[in-house]
Amino acid sequence: MPADYNGTWVMESNDNFEDYMKALDIDFATRKIALHLSQTKVFVQNGDKFETKTLSTFRNYDLNFTVGEEFEENTKGLDNRVVKTLVVWDGDKLVCTQKGEKANRGWTHWIEGDKLHLELTCLDKVCHQVFKKKP
Repeated sequence: MPADYNGTWVMESNDNFEDYMKALDIDFATRKIALHLSQTKVFVQNGDKFETKTLSTFRNYDLNFTVGEEFEENTKGLDNRVVKTLVVWDGDKLVCTQKGEKANRGWTHWIEGDKLHLELTCLDKVCHQVFKKKP
């Protein structure tokens, strides 16, 4: 059985986020705002079906998916692109590939203890975020 991602996770660290946003061509003003936000992630997992929310005081983003099923994702409010998204299991990790106009785009989630890790990639930029599970 894959890892249990259910719960609410609060951001503790956000390394190299600005370079990642630059790789996505996110404008200067939005980058400056986003750098000062603390995010909360909410996961509702039912087997391979996920309902996720990324919450902040600036923008919220919902992403619902089924592991192993490719879908069209509109990243409205993030970088405003349409990408083909596929999330698969790699052991206990959730690995996402997003195909579109930006190369090497995607993310990986994994859990270590009470920490949720998120690695975001675009082009040659990598951002690493860490979240702590709320009791």
